Amino acid sequence: MQKVLGYMLTWTAYGNWLQGDKRKYVKDGQILDPNPSLENKNKANMRYPKVSLNTTQREIIKKAIYEESAELNQKIYTIAVRKNHIHLVADCSFISAGSAVSHYKNASRLAMESNGFFGKLWTKGFSVRYCFDENQLNTVIRYVNNHNKTAVRSESHQLHVGG
Repeated sequence: MQKVLGYMLTWTAYGNWLQGDKRKYVKDGQILDPNPSLENKNKANMRYPKVSLNTTQREIIKKAIYEESAELNQKIYTIAVRKNHIHLVADCSFISAGSAVSHYKNASRLAMESNGFFGKLWTKGFSVRYCFDENQLNTVIRYVNNHNKTAVRSESHQLHVGG
């Protein structure tokens, strides 16, 4: 059995990428084609507003995740906290992907609530990509770091246009 060097975890903010989404979606580990009627049904069943994280909220979440990773003794190689999702690359350090995501979602939710957030923050579930060698690990680290670069360029452009 191959040793897992790390994994990339991804989860979405509430109301983003619903089942039926035009970008395809995952259910029970299978990638499924768009289904507009299912997506509309899911939108109608939402009990809270769709979450779009602002810059301050993203920093609160990032800090909470780093603090939780220290408690878990888990090394985070890189993290991208975006408006509607999170990518995180970490070592496995004796914690399952599901347990890690549960800890990180909970820690960030508590941090957000202590800063006045009300509602549902995260969607149910997550995705995981396991890395069995240095090349796979470096590939997902670059992917997440590129998300961070894109966010900085996008926010700089928005600030320039608005200001």
